[in-house]
Amino acid sequence: MEHQLQIYNTRSRRKEVFEPIHAGHVGMYVCGPTVYGDAHLGHARPAITFDLVFRYLRHLGYKVRYVRNITDVGHLEHDSDDGEDKIAKKAKLEQLEPMEVAQYYTNRFHHAMEELNVLPPSIEPHATGHIIEQEQLVRKILDNGYAYESHGSVYFDVEKYNRDHHYGVLSGRNLEDVINNSRALDGVGEKRNQVDFALWKHAQPEHIMRWPSPWGDGFPGWHCECTAMGRKYLGAHFDIHGGGMDLVFPHHECEIAQAVASQGDEMVKYWMHNNMITINGQKMGKSLGNFITLDQFFTGTHEALAEAYSPMTIRFFILQAHYRSTVDFSNEALQASRKGLERLMEGVAQLDRLAASADGDVTLAWVDELRAKCYAAMDDDFNSPIVISHLFDACRTVNRVADGKARITPEALDALKEVFRTFVFDLLGLRAEADGNAAREEAFGRAVDLLLDVRQTSKANKDWATSDKIRNELTALGFEVKDTKDGATWRLNK
Repeated sequence: MEHQLQIYNTRSRRKEVFEPIHAGHVGMYVCGPTVYGDAHLGHARPAITFDLVFRYLRHLGYKVRYVRNITDVGHLEHDSDDGEDKIAKKAKLEQLEPMEVAQYYTNRFHHAMEELNVLPPSIEPHATGHIIEQEQLVRKILDNGYAYESHGSVYFDVEKYNRDHHYGVLSGRNLEDVINNSRALDGVGEKRNQVDFALWKHAQPEHIMRWPSPWGDGFPGWHCECTAMGRKYLGAHFDIHGGGMDLVFPHHECEIAQAVASQGDEMVKYWMHNNMITINGQKMGKSLGNFITLDQFFTGTHEALAEAYSPMTIRFFILQAHYRSTVDFSNEALQASRKGLERLMEGVAQLDRLAASADGDVTLAWVDELRAKCYAAMDDDFNSPIVISHLFDACRTVNRVADGKARITPEALDALKEVFRTFVFDLLGLRAEADGNAAREEAFGRAVDLLLDVRQTSKANKDWATSDKIRNELTALGFEVKDTKDGATWRLNK
């Protein structure tokens, strides 16, 4: 099947046909977490969004190198060049080495991603493991005249860069407007202009995270790591750079400026950004103190939660909205997602219980049309909610067959199982919840199937008393049993 994948490019502000720089190969860089606290729902959104992208690109046959970084130095309090490093601050408060803090929360992040069935990236570089590459980037920008040294720190000269290029190509901002909005903060001695951003920061004596450099002991600015590590692992030009919409400015805008200032042109072909998770209309995040951690969702241990929500419910909740749409948290929305996921998984389970019929009216042509519609949605900028709606439509057909109101041919049944495997499990990344309930439900379903096999044998032997007893007892317990020409099907009326 021919695919014409279209991706919305934040840089051009339109959908573009995806054409990788190197045929058959895709380089993708996604901004990962700053590991100074537990992952929250806002972290799950980009992780699941780009997991979907990763899965689909590989499904289309591309060899994908997916790089997702760990920020363990240089991310400062209040995201200003004059704040304190967040990990260093956490380390002081807890009397730990900074790398203990970073490792602890990295481990917890990985565990949360495993629970959400997010595939690991191809490479997961740490900022502290690439200080040399960041120093080299800073030196190159200095050599090209787009940075200056001040009191042991190095700053990017935004105004000079803007005269030769355009600062604001990603966010659409005009530098004059940025400068006017910054005038109230003028007078911070080290910078020539308040809009200039740090490439390298001089470490004060009390600063515990520091490295030697040509400009004195210090540490890299936050924006440097992605440019340096993206270039190291994906080359001077690569296909996709992703992250949350809150990173468009200043982080990704500064990345573009750094790339152009150091090598003369832009590194990234397609910029992708997922929208925010909101709570009461506000972005959910640590800086606002309104976040709920993933562990709290999984255990239900937060006052705002009406119940615990499983990892797959969280994943389904996020995939039910297009990645460029905002998603507002509410218990009602999560409960609806839980019920929707149960309905979808029941459709998958029901599919395995169907009996095929040679003269079925649900044919291979119908399944081929379903598959084509699901692929068309994925090709349209990874439109997961449309895929889910098509799968729900298919579940209604599955239930009609189970109820004896339709019949499905053997070829169509095999093809429909393959479509559900591909889109539900391989691409959307959903899975049966790996807990005791799932195991009990599987054993429960097998026990019912065994009873119906006994009933079928009783009917064949004209033992109507046993056959009727089994059916009546199951009905009394809430089961709906349907006899069809190809055998019996069942469902539990919840």
